[in-house]
Amino acid sequence: MPELPDLQVFSANLDKKLSGKTVKEVIVHNSKKLNVKPDELNKTLQGQKLKEVYRDGKELHLKFSKGDVLALHLMLHGGLNLFEGKNDAKYTVIEIDFEDGAGLALTDWQSAATPTLNPEEKPGVDALQVDQKFLREKLGKSRTIIKTLLMDQKVIRGIGNAYADEILYEAGISPFSVSNKIPENKVKTLAKAIKTVLQDAEKHILKEKPDIISGEVRSFLKVHATKKKETPNGETIHVKEGTRKTYYTDEQELYQ
Repeated sequence: MPELPDLQVFSANLDKKLSGKTVKEVIVHNSKKLNVKPDELNKTLQGQKLKEVYRDGKELHLKFSKGDVLALHLMLHGGLNLFEGKNDAKYTVIEIDFEDGAGLALTDWQSAATPTLNPEEKPGVDALQVDQKFLREKLGKSRTIIKTLLMDQKVIRGIGNAYADEILYEAGISPFSVSNKIPENKVKTLAKAIKTVLQDAEKHILKEKPDIISGEVRSFLKVHATKKKETPNGETIHVKEGTRKTYYTDEQELYQ
């Protein structure tokens, strides 16, 4: 599933390619996850200019000239495809056709990708805005395992499974640590690691695939790497199986 760094790059690239274009038609191929009727979505956005594309948590938001917003959550297997003229993408959920012939399709073979017209404001703080004070407050009140807390979108928005592992590796904290047992000096380290890991990841993605609008670039990850047995520092990577796999090293300190 794309996480904050991926979506930062997607949004910037889509903004460059599509902002300023006027919507000709919105065609709904699969309304399973849509929060309004297909006709309402089309009537609302038809004739509006796309003002900007930006990331909000783990969603992409397309803001239009009258203030309406279309949120796209890619979920696990969702994708985005730009096209000219005819949309040939398989498993299209919705497509936005612009007056100049350009188009954007949201696809998902599992039909889980979610388009939402004018979504409600969500709780939680964006991961790039997290600081030591915020973390101290949230961790101090919680006996939740730290990896679970980092991934809780109602607390911190934008971090998923892969980057939770990378952040905790960078901070030297075991993903199985109890949140309120982590000492103050490590809370400070964790706050710094969140920004460092996410911002560095965005730079890596841009360097490797500067025009990407879909998919994942993970080759640079240090610990959450399926084909690597060791980190760049030579530490053995362990994998705990579960609903989500957790990648970690013995060198990460456990607080409990």
